[in-house]
Amino acid sequence: MARLHLVRHGETTSNVMRRLDTALPGAALTDFGVRQGVRFALENPPSQPMVLLSSVALRAQQTAELMASVWGVETVATEGIHEVQVGELEDRFDDDAHGVFKDIIDRWHRGELDARIPGGESLAMVYDRYLPVVDDLMRRYLIGPDQRDVYVVSHGAAIRLIAARLSGIDQSFAASTHLRNTGSIELEYSDGTWTCHRWGAVTGPFGPRIDEPLVSDPMG
Repeated sequence: MARLHLVRHGETTSNVMRRLDTALPGAALTDFGVRQGVRFALENPPSQPMVLLSSVALRAQQTAELMASVWGVETVATEGIHEVQVGELEDRFDDDAHGVFKDIIDRWHRGELDARIPGGESLAMVYDRYLPVVDDLMRRYLIGPDQRDVYVVSHGAAIRLIAARLSGIDQSFAASTHLRNTGSIELEYSDGTWTCHRWGAVTGPFGPRIDEPLVSDPMG
């Protein structure tokens, strides 16, 4: 069965600084981020026909282009799958800004879809732009006779929120399980249901993580 692979982009200077960098086009990859993109492609060669796309953010496009160069395929930048927009918190890296962001993400994982980052997005807004792209990819590539694996290079917070929504995975696991740069989540669609097979380095089953804070690193 064909699968959907949601891949976090490689490292940027904003990641190193813990800077909330969500506005487009955003920061470029560091030299280490470039190596991460190449290494992901070398360590995860596609086992069947596939398609590769990225968000329109610079860091995601660069990561996808590196993967494409190793795999010998084309990549397409796609609207709607960029990072959660943090509005008034943009470019900040202080503890107060991270605290506000973590609080909102925590509320989202508890089901408050309309809680909104000041000047930024609510989870409902993220769903409205991101999920239609996933639905389109599912119909085009994951079902029917001409199935292909789909690799989507996107962003840590958005990936974790979308993967949790699709698969119905335990929210405490989704919120507390970090996805490192070029880490990925692997999902399969069958008979109207999404199943999560792998979340970063963790394979199922994905039970609750009671002893960990609900949101440990919202950007990853």
